[in-house]
Amino acid sequence: MKKLQVLWLLLIGIFFFGTTNVIAQEVGLQLYSLRNQFKEDVPSTLKLINDWGITVLEGGDTYGMPEEKFKGLLAKNNLKVVSIGAGFEDLANTPEEVVKKAKSYGATYVMCAWIPHDGNNFGIEDTKKAVEVFNKAGKLLRKNGLKLAYHAHGFEFRPYEDGTLFDYMAENADYFDFEMDVYWVHHAGVDPLKLLKKYPSKFILMHLKDMEKGTKKDNTGHADVETNVVLGTGEVDIAGVVAEAKKLGIKYMFIEDECSRVVAQVPKSLEYLKGLK
Repeated sequence: MKKLQVLWLLLIGIFFFGTTNVIAQEVGLQLYSLRNQFKEDVPSTLKLINDWGITVLEGGDTYGMPEEKFKGLLAKNNLKVVSIGAGFEDLANTPEEVVKKAKSYGATYVMCAWIPHDGNNFGIEDTKKAVEVFNKAGKLLRKNGLKLAYHAHGFEFRPYEDGTLFDYMAENADYFDFEMDVYWVHHAGVDPLKLLKKYPSKFILMHLKDMEKGTKKDNTGHADVETNVVLGTGEVDIAGVVAEAKKLGIKYMFIEDECSRVVAQVPKSLEYLKGLK
């Protein structure tokens, strides 16, 4: 009987240990969240991420530190960069260098977070050019075992024909996918959950970011960073989006908190996510 009890306890321990690991693998951090902390002290900032129990990152910048030394600190803190950022011009002009950088980090994903355009004048010609650049670069990345994802900021949801410019992008994305930042989708007046359900195979990464209730919304792609709040306390349906993302098999969801309270808020956001079923 005692042997059976011990076996049962071991099985329970394995079950919960495994569950904890799954959470750690799914929820990461976009390093831009701690850009101000990195300016002060890179080693202690990476240690802080480790202390939070986070193990996967989206990044690519070394914050003034030599790349090899930065990578050494990542390894020391059990941190892995699974997604790197790449500029639009880099993807257009030197995609081979983007591949080289991603591989140097051992990353699987490359994300682009902005399409250059003139002020608020983002239209179909800008969209078509971006689709061409992303498909061409994405094809090269795919040949090298990498996945390209475009991170929309809101201006892509402006009306076009019977839908939006984003619809045009999604329908013509042959060699690239998308990273959904739930804050920016919501800021543009679009329901992130409905968008996930509309394009269930197009989103491969996610930024989790909540919005202060009552925040003024528009589709400019710009907002006050201080409207970033602890996940689950704002007006974005974080619980619904996370549940759908898990159902769709989106592997990595990165917390991105750009406000001045980030150090206090991230642990609270992590606790909120752990409490979701």
